[in-house]
Amino acid sequence: MFAVVGRRIGGSDARGITSLVQQSTDRAKTGTRPAKVQSKDRDMGAALRSIYEKTVDETVPAEMLDLLGKLD
Repeated sequence: MFAVVGRRIGGSDARGITSLVQQSTDRAKTGTRPAKVQSKDRDMGAALRSIYEKTVDETVPAEMLDLLGKLD
């Protein structure tokens, strides 16, 4: 029996949830994921790397350098 958002479910509902959890666990163990998900993950990773590189390459504004200099 599972409790979901304040209501108890059982029978076929519980078996359905158990099946979904098992499928998720099986995917995690084998490392296999649908190609569509892998493609989205790859695209997201590329976008994050691009943003990170642009951020690292930005110059530090003079005002920020002045403030940092005052901390010494």
